[in-house]
Amino acid sequence: MRTDVVKGYASGIARIFSGTTGPLIGLFLLVAYLSFATDTFFTIRNFLNILDQITVLGILAIGMTYVILIGGIDLSVGSILALCGMVMGHLAKEADLPMWAAITAGLVVAGIAGGVSGTLIAYFRVPAFIATLAMMSAARGLANMVTDGHQIISFPIWFNLMAIIRHGGYLTITVAIMLIVFVVCWLYLRFTSGGRSLYAIGGNEEVARLAGINVKRHTVGVYVVSGVLAGLAGILLGARLDSVQPSAGFTYELDAIAAVVIGGTSLSGGTGGLTGTAIGVLIIGVLRNGLNLVGVSPFTQQVVIGVVIALAVAAEALKKK
Repeated sequence: MRTDVVKGYASGIARIFSGTTGPLIGLFLLVAYLSFATDTFFTIRNFLNILDQITVLGILAIGMTYVILIGGIDLSVGSILALCGMVMGHLAKEADLPMWAAITAGLVVAGIAGGVSGTLIAYFRVPAFIATLAMMSAARGLANMVTDGHQIISFPIWFNLMAIIRHGGYLTITVAIMLIVFVVCWLYLRFTSGGRSLYAIGGNEEVARLAGINVKRHTVGVYVVSGVLAGLAGILLGARLDSVQPSAGFTYELDAIAAVVIGGTSLSGGTGGLTGTAIGVLIIGVLRNGLNLVGVSPFTQQVVIGVVIALAVAAEALKKK
């Protein structure tokens, strides 16, 4: 009986990490190398710092995974992140709304922005690249218009403490939020008909439609989720910095796409998942943290991460062959 239980657990773990063997091996090798390269890397404190640093990217990458799974792309998440933060900051500081109301309003605006992109794509057949590129420009412009390009600083102390105090000595509230969002979204993809529908749409949109799946509704829903998660990432970034600014999130969409691709999700849609995305986010976080500890310049870091992305895409192409 005990052997059967062990085999069951092993089989379950194997299913969870199926298709992510390459990224997982890459992550282990990266951790091993950096552990020897610097004495300060392989410590509990540094690993907790890495978790703090990947919180925003992790939440953005979750929404991006949903989008890419259906064969789409979302270039607007960085701008929506900034827009949500500015709406929250303006309502909290200028309009004197309670912080919870300002946060809710920011998330609603972020969801609407994502919904507009999804509607253009699903109902007006605008290519995802063009629709989200337009939203990227519009959202960034609106973020600047809210306060005429000025940043907003100094929120209630409890808001900033969400990213500072480690409860139990380990987790901040911001990291806990990221982990909760990941688990909920993973469970949705893994165990619901809606999650299976996203894979079907990414595999073949026309076949999914003929099978009775409401492709348009799911497409709009995915972009709304991506927008809301981008807004949530903006709120958590605001908590960490105790400020919001219209230039926040610049190029974050590229990092999110990179994490998803490194994690093994196909850009053509239909294959991949959040387990691989989590590994991809960790690879980027560990890589940046380790390169900083080693003393590599930020410019060289960009080159290294670009090479890693290229290798990940090349590996995916070879695997398909």
